[in-house]
Amino acid sequence: MTDRAGTPAEPDPPAAEDGAPDAQEEPRRRRHWLRWTALGCSVVVLAAAGVGWWFYRKLDDNITTDTTAAAELQRYEKERPPAGTTSARNILLIGSDTRAGEGNRKYGRDQGTQHSDTTILLHLAAGKASATAVSLPRDLMVTIPSCRKADGTRTREQFAQFNWAFEFGGTACTIRTVEKLTAIRIDHHMVIDFRGFKKMVDAVDGVEVCLKEPVDDRDAKLKLPAGRQTLHGEQALGFVRARKSIGNGSDTERMDRQQQFLGALVNKVQSDGVLLNPTKLYPVLDAATKAITTDPGLDSLRDLYDLARAMRAIPTDKVQFLTVPRRSYRYDANRDELVQPAASDLFRQLREDKPVLVTPESEKKGNDGKPDGTESTGPSATPTFTGRNAAEGVCE
Repeated sequence: MTDRAGTPAEPDPPAAEDGAPDAQEEPRRRRHWLRWTALGCSVVVLAAAGVGWWFYRKLDDNITTDTTAAAELQRYEKERPPAGTTSARNILLIGSDTRAGEGNRKYGRDQGTQHSDTTILLHLAAGKASATAVSLPRDLMVTIPSCRKADGTRTREQFAQFNWAFEFGGTACTIRTVEKLTAIRIDHHMVIDFRGFKKMVDAVDGVEVCLKEPVDDRDAKLKLPAGRQTLHGEQALGFVRARKSIGNGSDTERMDRQQQFLGALVNKVQSDGVLLNPTKLYPVLDAATKAITTDPGLDSLRDLYDLARAMRAIPTDKVQFLTVPRRSYRYDANRDELVQPAASDLFRQLREDKPVLVTPESEKKGNDGKPDGTESTGPSATPTFTGRNAAEGVCE
């Protein structure tokens, strides 16, 4: 075949056999498949992002912000200790014994007031070197400043037992009392009630404890056999609240038991990889965010995650628990007073972000008969106090 000029023409393409794909159809199919694959991937990514955002907003919205305390503290800013110069942080953890709210009424009648059933000053050292949790006895005799009550009236400054501060003026009054006692600036605070504590324990599937003797405590809603066992929400709350039925019935021993339990809780969270496993982490975060009331500087999921990440970086043997050096108050054996200079030494170390060492009571040697078990130290030595760390299990 030739064209009109006589030049041989290009041969005609061979006709496609019946059922054979066109040479141009295969690339079109590949492009079509790639477009659908890309679209599918985009849908999956967007869906995952949407679910992730929903989870984030849900957890973030769970948190209750205490703006009232922040406003009251701002009013007294000039009398508060100065902020630290390092990245160390001091967080006041308050366990409220309020009977208001779902699940709390079974522990007694709500009379419109609440006490700080447990108060712990948590010091996170700069550089994530250590965490030191100091229990403050509720019966410790302290100077409580004039505080604003819920009805707008003000209390007078008075010398009274520590947990009255929370009843008088809530969180702000408690923080100002602690700052007056320790000269340590409180950077953040968290308040958790009975129901929140139970949900936190359930979220990690319980915490293991060991009992030398069986317990039957009606006030704490606790009945347990002797031996090793895992406590869940209701039982765990009874365990940390029980006072008269376990040990010698003292509040000091109860604080020791609370410290042991919290140490075991921290140890379990770290050892079980909860913080690195999304399926385990979400229930913990959901329970934690629902359980707490916090200041505006710690009221977002990002803030709490940063705090959890800081705690995760601290080895469990550097997460320490102790009770402020105390003894029976000289004028009332049912109250406590600080042991000096041991208490001042502890507050100074925390205030200046310097090391504090804790040693189990069984390992203390030559404490000069001091009731709190602190050891005598020289001016340049690191103060040592009776306590424990999170690496020690409750059953040890």
